[in-house]
Amino acid sequence: MKESMWGTYIIGFGVIAIAFIFFFQNVSNTSEQNYELLQEITEAAMYEAVDMATYKATGNIRIDAEKFAENFVRRFAQSVSLGNYYIIDIYDVQESPPKVILRISTKLDSNVGGELVEFDIVDNINAILETPY
Repeated sequence: MKESMWGTYIIGFGVIAIAFIFFFQNVSNTSEQNYELLQEITEAAMYEAVDMATYKATGNIRIDAEKFAENFVRRFAQSVSLGNYYIIDIYDVQESPPKVILRISTKLDSNVGGELVEFDIVDNINAILETPY
Protein backbone atom coordinates (compact mmCIF):
# COMPACT_ATOMS: atom_id res chain seq x y z
CA MET A 1 0.00 0.00 0.00
CA LYS A 2 2.82 2.44 0.84
CA GLU A 3 4.53 1.91 -2.52
CA SER A 4 1.38 2.63 -4.49
CA MET A 5 0.80 5.89 -2.58
CA TRP A 6 4.38 6.99 -3.25
CA GLY A 7 3.89 6.22 -6.94
CA THR A 8 0.73 8.33 -6.99
CA TYR A 9 2.53 11.22 -5.26
CA ILE A 10 5.44 11.09 -7.71
CA ILE A 11 3.13 11.06 -10.74
CA GLY A 12 1.10 13.95 -9.30
CA PHE A 13 4.25 15.94 -8.56
CA GLY A 14 5.50 15.30 -12.12
CA VAL A 15 2.26 16.56 -13.65
CA ILE A 16 2.32 19.71 -11.50
CA ALA A 17 6.00 20.34 -12.32
CA ILE A 18 5.36 19.99 -16.06
CA ALA A 19 2.42 22.42 -15.80
CA PHE A 20 4.62 25.02 -14.04
CA ILE A 21 7.42 24.60 -16.58
CA PHE A 22 4.98 25.02 -19.48
CA PHE A 23 3.41 28.10 -17.88
CA PHE A 24 6.68 29.93 -17.14
CA GLN A 25 8.15 28.98 -20.50
CA ASN A 26 5.14 30.54 -22.22
CA VAL A 27 5.56 33.80 -20.26
CA SER A 28 9.31 34.07 -20.86
CA ASN A 29 9.03 33.21 -24.57
CA THR A 30 6.38 35.89 -25.05
CA SER A 31 8.57 38.53 -23.39
CA GLU A 32 11.67 37.57 -25.37
CA GLN A 33 9.76 37.44 -28.66
CA ASN A 34 8.20 40.85 -28.05
CA TYR A 35 11.55 42.47 -27.27
CA GLU A 36 13.30 41.01 -30.32
CA LEU A 37 10.38 42.05 -32.55
CA LEU A 38 10.43 45.51 -31.02
CA GLN A 39 14.12 45.96 -31.81
CA GLU A 40 14.00 44.66 -35.37
CA ILE A 41 10.75 46.36 -36.36
CA THR A 42 11.77 49.71 -34.88
CA GLU A 43 15.02 49.70 -36.84
CA ALA A 44 13.32 48.70 -40.09
CA ALA A 45 10.53 51.27 -39.68
CA MET A 46 13.06 54.02 -38.94
CA TYR A 47 15.08 53.23 -42.06
CA GLU A 48 11.91 53.14 -44.13
CA ALA A 49 10.71 56.49 -42.73
CA VAL A 50 13.87 58.40 -43.69
CA ASP A 51 12.96 61.50 -45.69
CA MET A 52 15.08 61.07 -48.80
CA ALA A 53 14.26 64.52 -50.26
CA THR A 54 15.69 66.27 -47.18
CA TYR A 55 18.70 63.97 -47.17
CA LYS A 56 19.49 64.68 -50.83
CA ALA A 57 18.99 68.42 -50.44
CA THR A 58 20.80 69.09 -47.15
CA GLY A 59 22.60 65.87 -46.21
CA ASN A 60 20.78 65.71 -42.85
CA ILE A 61 19.01 62.53 -41.86
CA ARG A 62 15.38 63.14 -40.91
CA ILE A 63 12.46 60.74 -40.45
CA ASP A 64 8.78 61.38 -41.01
CA ALA A 65 6.88 60.69 -37.77
CA GLU A 66 3.61 59.66 -39.44
CA LYS A 67 5.37 57.34 -41.87
CA PHE A 68 7.33 55.77 -39.00
CA ALA A 69 4.16 55.12 -36.96
CA GLU A 70 2.36 53.66 -39.97
CA ASN A 71 5.27 51.35 -40.89
CA PHE A 72 5.83 50.27 -37.29
CA VAL A 73 2.20 49.31 -36.68
CA ARG A 74 1.93 47.50 -40.03
CA ARG A 75 5.13 45.49 -39.49
CA PHE A 76 4.28 44.68 -35.87
CA ALA A 77 0.78 43.49 -36.79
CA GLN A 78 2.21 41.18 -39.46
CA SER A 79 4.77 39.64 -37.09
CA VAL A 80 3.01 38.97 -33.77
CA SER A 81 0.94 35.98 -32.72
CA LEU A 82 -2.79 36.44 -32.97
CA GLY A 83 -3.56 34.84 -29.61
CA ASN A 84 -2.36 37.79 -27.51
CA TYR A 85 -3.67 41.30 -26.89
CA TYR A 86 -1.14 44.09 -27.59
CA ILE A 87 -1.07 47.78 -26.73
CA ILE A 88 1.38 49.93 -28.69
CA ASP A 89 2.37 53.27 -27.12
CA ILE A 90 4.53 55.61 -29.18
CA TYR A 91 5.70 58.22 -26.68
CA ASP A 92 8.13 60.34 -28.63
CA VAL A 93 9.21 60.58 -32.25
CA GLN A 94 11.89 63.16 -32.94
CA GLU A 95 12.33 63.79 -36.61
CA SER A 96 15.82 65.27 -36.52
CA PRO A 97 17.98 63.70 -35.12
CA PRO A 98 15.92 60.51 -35.55
CA LYS A 99 14.86 59.17 -32.15
CA VAL A 100 11.82 57.18 -30.98
CA ILE A 101 10.53 55.95 -27.61
CA LEU A 102 8.12 52.99 -27.70
CA ARG A 103 6.33 50.67 -25.29
CA ILE A 104 4.61 47.38 -26.12
CA SER A 105 2.27 45.91 -23.50
CA THR A 106 0.99 42.36 -23.77
CA LYS A 107 -1.79 40.85 -21.74
CA LEU A 108 -1.20 37.13 -21.29
CA ASP A 109 -3.98 34.96 -19.85
CA SER A 110 -3.45 31.60 -18.24
CA ASN A 111 -5.64 29.14 -16.40
CA VAL A 112 -4.01 28.00 -13.13
CA GLY A 113 -5.96 25.81 -10.77
CA GLY A 114 -9.28 26.76 -12.28
CA GLU A 115 -8.59 30.48 -11.92
CA LEU A 116 -7.84 32.85 -14.77
CA VAL A 117 -4.53 34.62 -14.16
CA GLU A 118 -3.49 37.66 -16.21
CA PHE A 119 0.04 38.91 -16.70
CA ASP A 120 1.09 42.24 -18.15
CA ILE A 121 4.37 41.98 -20.04
CA VAL A 122 5.81 45.39 -20.86
CA ASP A 123 8.77 46.03 -23.17
CA ASN A 124 10.28 49.48 -23.72
CA ILE A 125 12.78 50.72 -26.27
CA ASN A 126 14.55 54.02 -26.86
CA ALA A 127 16.02 53.99 -30.37
CA ILE A 128 18.33 56.42 -32.14
CA LEU A 129 19.00 55.97 -35.84
CA GLU A 130 22.75 55.91 -36.41
CA THR A 131 24.25 55.78 -39.86
CA PRO A 132 27.89 55.71 -40.93
CA TYR A 133 29.31 58.76 -42.70
